[in-house]
This record gives sequence, structure tokens and C-alpha cells, in this order.
Amino acid sequence: MANSTPPIESLHRGLVLLKELRDGRVLGVKEAAELLGVAPSTAHRLLAALCFDGFAMQDRDRQYRLGPEMRPEQVRGRDVGEFRTLVHPVIDRLSQAVGETVHVWVRQGPLLRWVDGVAGPTPSHVATDRWDRVPAYASAAGKALLSELNGKQLEEVFADGLPPARSSRITSMQSLKRHLHAVRTRGYALSIEESAQGVDGVAVCSKDALGRPIFAISLAIPSSRFDRSKVADYVEALRYAVEQTEEALGTSTS
Repeated sequence: MANSTPPIESLHRGLVLLKELRDGRVLGVKEAAELLGVAPSTAHRLLAALCFDGFAMQDRDRQYRLGPEMRPEQVRGRDVGEFRTLVHPVIDRLSQAVGETVHVWVRQGPLLRWVDGVAGPTPSHVATDRWDRVPAYASAAGKALLSELNGKQLEEVFADGLPPARSSRITSMQSLKRHLHAVRTRGYALSIEESAQGVDGVAVCSKDALGRPIFAISLAIPSSRFDRSKVADYVEALRYAVEQTEEALGTSTS
């Protein structure tokens, strides 16, 4: 006779919630607690865990829906594979022009998802195969994407607080908003060893006709040779790459 008790109760409960979301159900914390027969605090932790890994997402009404990890990946309505095909020649040219590693990112909730990358042509380049999802506020690409959101949208993205980051100097929602205001003003974002030790970043994001961020292209540069006097040149090259990608996608806002 099979054992009717799940071996890992918390995992079982999370999967029960995931199945409900997969079937199209929208859950509040109270409904999730009643479904599982647990305290609301326990249900909230389980839902937050699903959100952290992209299996669930919280909407403006603080209800939980199926997250991007359980949906076909798309960038601006295109399959992510098709998007990579379009963007790869652009970032390859950019990498050769600036001599550094180039990455392309999209945001999924409070995290960034790596989409594509080209390693720099020098022996001391930053690798492209060490990235998965990183806290958006602790990277140049994430800051560029987050800077296009208003205060209310930011609070919704980080409703469960800022996920831990290696060495970000941003430690609160207030400091994040101040930092993103500066990013928005200058039109590009910087990261100084915030997502990885020994790596600095510069990034610019793409926006649609309504000003909504779509994707970001970033340079990953070893801190040992990062030169602030070249930032303007980096930004110009990044903006050109973003424009080329938008034209290839048919979403240019010009």
C-alpha cells in the first residue's frame, strides 16, 4: 500500500499551489491557506517562493497568477529563440567593436533572465556561461529596465522585499528609487562589482512606443580595465545596438 503522506510536506504544498495556478486559478493568500489547510503566513511564504523562481507572479491586486517560468518564453511577442536569432548578430558586432563581453537580458519580476551573450575577443574577457538569474537592482541591465517603472510599479515588483545581492549598495526601496532616478536622468545604468566580484557593467534598455521596457543590452567588463572615461563611448555603442535590435524586431520607437 502506497504511503499517503508526502515525503517533503512543504514541497508538496508548493506543487499543489502550482497545479492550481497552472489550471488558471488566481489565488490570494487567504484562499491559498484555506486550500492547503495552513496558516496564512505559511501560504504567503510558499507563494513568495514560487514567485522568486518565476513559477508565480503577483498582480496589482496582490493576487497570485501563473508566472513566466510556466509560460512559453517570449520577448516582445516573439519566441525567445527567434529573438536570439535576431539579436545575436547585433551583439556580436558590438562585442567586436568595443572589445568586451555583451549580454542581453529581460526582467522577470524582481530578477533578470539572461537571454543571450557574446564573449569578448580578449583572453581576459568576462565569461558568458556563468549567468542565470540575478537580482535586477544589483546589475546594470536590471537598473536600466527598472528605471522605466514608476514608484508604484517598483513597489509591486519588490512587494516581498529586495532579494539578497552579493554587494549592492542599494539596501532599501527608498535608496533604490533614488538610484533609479539618477539612471533615468542620464539614460544608462552602471554596476560596479554588484552582481559579480571583479566585473563592472554598463547597460541601456529598449522601450516600446508606450515607454515600457522590453530588454536590455549590457557590457560586462573586468574591473581591472574598466575606464570611466570610456563610458560615453560605451553608451553610444549600446544605444546603437539597441536601435538595430528594435529595427530587427520591428519595434523601433523612432
